[in-house]
Amino acid sequence: MLKRYENKITEIQEMITALLEKIIVSNQLTLDAFIHDKSDEYDLVKSQLKTIQSDANAIDNEIIKTFALFGPEANELRMLVSYLKMTNEIVRIGDGVKKYARRMKEHCESECHLAPLNNTIVQLHKSTINALQYLLQCFKDFTTCNIDEYYRKVMVEESKNDDLFAILEKEIMNLIIGEKELSIEYVKVLGTLRKLERSCDRSVNIANLMLYAKEGGSIKVY
Repeated sequence: MLKRYENKITEIQEMITALLEKIIVSNQLTLDAFIHDKSDEYDLVKSQLKTIQSDANAIDNEIIKTFALFGPEANELRMLVSYLKMTNEIVRIGDGVKKYARRMKEHCESECHLAPLNNTIVQLHKSTINALQYLLQCFKDFTTCNIDEYYRKVMVEESKNDDLFAILEKEIMNLIIGEKELSIEYVKVLGTLRKLERSCDRSVNIANLMLYAKEGGSIKVY
């Protein structure tokens, strides 16, 4: 592989790493805001992620320039295609975090009684952050990373996430039965929490793409 091409790949990897780090920080901000009941801190997420789309566009432009300048071979082409698809997934996770923060601020300031849900919500959020952290750890040293091991770790968090969301659905249904006048608000809460569940699903998509980039085969994005 040409030295200039290697440098360009490293540059792209570092840009994707920075984007993942920004999203993890934003996720942690929203979790901390919920745990400590500080609704003003949800607003920090908007500023944290305000450049996420332009950041992703810059990565995509670098990938396209690499296509044009180096005419990569099959295995190198596979990696670049994977990165191009990853940025789309990462941006969608970031957009989900922004919507989650905005809506959770509204829920926490509403008449909804969220205290019975606190522990499960925190666990759901932590599993989402864990999945993203595993992606970041692998991406920071992508050349030597044991992608199969990290893929399994992400899948474990996604399975845990699904179970926690199922528990939340049941808990929220019980709240709806007990507080029918707030039923619409509780349905909205469930829709907001689904953003966390979808973020974990997208982490699996990214892990799939990382696996494809390193080992080939076929792209399987669920």
